[in-house]
Amino acid sequence: MSLFSSATGGHLKAELKDLTDEDFDLFRRLIYEQSGISLNDTKKELLRTRLRSRLIREGYRSYREYYSFIKKDQTGNAIVPLLDDISTNLTSFFREINHFSFLDTVIPKMIAEKEKKRDSTFRIWSAGCSSGEEVYSLLFTMQAHLKNKKPEWNLKMLATDISTDILQKASNGLYDVKRVDAVPPYMVKKYFVKELGPKGREMMRIKPEYRQIVTFRRFNLMTENFPFKHQFDYIFCRNVMIYFDKPTQEVLVSKYHKLLKPNGYLFIGHSESLTGLNHSFRYAQPTIYQK
Repeated sequence: MSLFSSATGGHLKAELKDLTDEDFDLFRRLIYEQSGISLNDTKKELLRTRLRSRLIREGYRSYREYYSFIKKDQTGNAIVPLLDDISTNLTSFFREINHFSFLDTVIPKMIAEKEKKRDSTFRIWSAGCSSGEEVYSLLFTMQAHLKNKKPEWNLKMLATDISTDILQKASNGLYDVKRVDAVPPYMVKKYFVKELGPKGREMMRIKPEYRQIVTFRRFNLMTENFPFKHQFDYIFCRNVMIYFDKPTQEVLVSKYHKLLKPNGYLFIGHSESLTGLNHSFRYAQPTIYQK
């Protein structure tokens, strides 16, 4: 049953009226208000194609009708499928490998600093985690440095995204064999188990004892007050801010700075930069900044 039919009792499917310029303006204001994602004039076709098949399937007669349904919803649930539809989730294991190479150099130093302070906890946030390859790559990297350490380290990893669909995939930790090609064989052996997926395809799943280290949560980066009680050692927010305008980026970067521990690091995407933003970070390397 569709969201629309559950709210209105349903109706017969009819030909979907095209997305007008006025409709597009309404949607992009709504999307900006709810998620911070800024759609310029060139994104009208993207919005049309991302929404069209589902609106036809669920029996909407026009884009405006769907917009009105979301605006009238008091639960906040109706906006979720819209944000799922427009979210872009492109990722891979060890994507932007320079970040993981950099971590290999700084993790030992941070371990030594924490041992002096008798701090045995690492906290990492993958903001915009997509289908999970990023946070699991971080997990593999951290485990390589923390294994056999005494006393045992408490690794806490948070992975958030605005898309509920993609979060479900991430928490399942199930991937096509080809997507695991970028993972070193010894890591595949340690962290994955083979399974049969849909239509008998061979798949690879993250072992449950490692999946449970990561907490997956839906989180909107436009939330005014971030509810986190503890600061993070590393925050990964890669290829997310490209969808935000400059004022939104500045606000978000300021929040990240407050949420990082002293000397903690912020990692952003290869096509992103803090240049031109008012911020308090120290430049470490391209796309890597330190508090």
